[in-house]
Amino acid sequence: MIRFIRSLARRQDGVSAVEFALIAPIMMLFYLGVVEVSLALGVDRKVTSTASALADLVAQDDVITDDEMAQILAAGPVLVAPHPGTPLQIRISSVTMNLTGDAEVDWSDARGMTPLGEGTRYTPPTGILSPGRSIIMVEVSYRYDSAFAEIGVGRFDIAETFYLRPRRSLVVSRQ
Repeated sequence: MIRFIRSLARRQDGVSAVEFALIAPIMMLFYLGVVEVSLALGVDRKVTSTASALADLVAQDDVITDDEMAQILAAGPVLVAPHPGTPLQIRISSVTMNLTGDAEVDWSDARGMTPLGEGTRYTPPTGILSPGRSIIMVEVSYRYDSAFAEIGVGRFDIAETFYLRPRRSLVVSRQ
């Protein structure tokens, strides 16, 4: 019996199978992690392109009506497809800087978040806005639900703020 146990201890027949059994779960976790990161990066690109497209739609007009704004806000979920549109939040605002350098909100509309109040002071990033000019600011946020919620990587927000100057006038008016 002792001789049989010693001969089993010296055998190398199943070493590869044991090594594979130890390494396979780790490799599968790495693979699934790469897939999850790829999906999150795809959502990030969609959020950026959505913010850009919505800002472009508003900046091309000189007067935005309620119907036009409703259609622009409704375009957001379509732009993030094939991802679900329900976690998408959008805020579109017009910000004007007076000649003394104070910037404030002219108007703001939102879907899924609170619009900024008219007349609210706003501090834009340096170089974005100059005195006597206005910008269209689009803020887009998307709550991404990870497939790895069970191990602590659950939800996180992907957000983008996009600024564009009006193309047809100094200020895009709101009716």
